[in-house]
Amino acid sequence: MVTLVVSTTTDPASFNPASALTATGIWTPGVSFQGIRSKVNGDVRLLEHDHGIVEEDCLDSRWEEATGETVDEIIFLSKHTAVTNRPALTIHPIGVPHLKEGDVPPQGGKPGWAAVPSPRMTSWLILLNKLAQSHNLLPEFEITLEATHHGPVTNKPTMFLEIGSTLEYWKRQDAAQVIAQLVWEGLGIGGGEAVGNWNSMSSNKKVLLGIGGGHYVPRHMDIVLKGGVCVGHLLSGYSLPMEEPVESKGEKNINNIGGTWKHAIKAAYDATVEGFPGGEVIAHIDQKSFKGWQKKAIIDYLGEQNIKIGKPGDFY
Repeated sequence: MVTLVVSTTTDPASFNPASALTATGIWTPGVSFQGIRSKVNGDVRLLEHDHGIVEEDCLDSRWEEATGETVDEIIFLSKHTAVTNRPALTIHPIGVPHLKEGDVPPQGGKPGWAAVPSPRMTSWLILLNKLAQSHNLLPEFEITLEATHHGPVTNKPTMFLEIGSTLEYWKRQDAAQVIAQLVWEGLGIGGGEAVGNWNSMSSNKKVLLGIGGGHYVPRHMDIVLKGGVCVGHLLSGYSLPMEEPVESKGEKNINNIGGTWKHAIKAAYDATVEGFPGGEVIAHIDQKSFKGWQKKAIIDYLGEQNIKIGKPGDFY
């Protein structure tokens, strides 16, 4: 079983951490295929290509076909953009489960699809904060989760590690060193114990499925950090398109609300269950991000699907 770490030469926030990673330890040339180069260190395969990071679909299955090795997980190194331009180091799952067939995903992926989320995200978020502090990147850089978004299509547990949010910060070598160290320590490449391996026999099997909120999901992240609970998919409000129902006798009929919100929730839930075998996936709803009719419809649907709903205290 191998882990793929994917970088691209087109993005300094991807290439620089990859370079910093290969400057640590002993890496040997690996298989090259379809224009993609690789380096090897133990069970880690560092892949490098020359396209946008979201443009190379199915790298996990393509690697398996090219090498015969079984891929256990896949981690992407990338830049992060934000309207605020605030410097940030982020971690997030990927997918576009809210898009319907025929839609063209603006940043890769496949309409209606959610990747299996990496079980490492909570542990790596905590480690990332520690490493950023030791490199004096705090409080300049924000350390945060992001909601589920974009591609590329993958089949194995996946997460993105990103540096944001402008060219100035994408090029920052200290930020690149932090991401490289996160990967090095997180995967136990130097011989240490890997961080965040899922264990269904642990005392806390709870996994948070975030529903609602903004792109940086602060209410979900508060629970994750306070309780150390594992996190799966995080569906922001924009990933839950809901068509406002017609009023009848002064009340909204919520029985037939259009939009792709149901599929988005189901796809995210199913992928999270797959990523945490034996875990207890619990939905946490950002109550303040929904109107009354939206919240009731979501709660009713979760009940129909037998998806447990939890309050903050239920995760600790």
